[in-house]
Amino acid sequence: MPYFIITYDISEERVNKVRKTLKKYFMWVQNSVFEGEIGIGKLQQCINELLEIINHEEDSVYFYQIDNRHNCAKMVLGIEKEMTDHFL
Repeated sequence: MPYFIITYDISEERVNKVRKTLKKYFMWVQNSVFEGEIGIGKLQQCINELLEIINHEEDSVYFYQIDNRHNCAKMVLGIEKEMTDHFL
């Protein structure tokens, strides 16, 4: 299953809806950053929900796909906000 890192820049009036939607599919690891494994069907469902929320002229959501998360490393300076079994 592919692993994704999602970042977003959303207008204040929609940011809570976007965060709530992403929390259904991914782990919230930092302000405006989510990550996790997801199947293609669930990914498409998440994208469809986000497309209904965001303003396509003002907002942006970035999906970074990592096919083999074992070839990628993550370093955290300071505290890690969300301690999970899923990490890069």
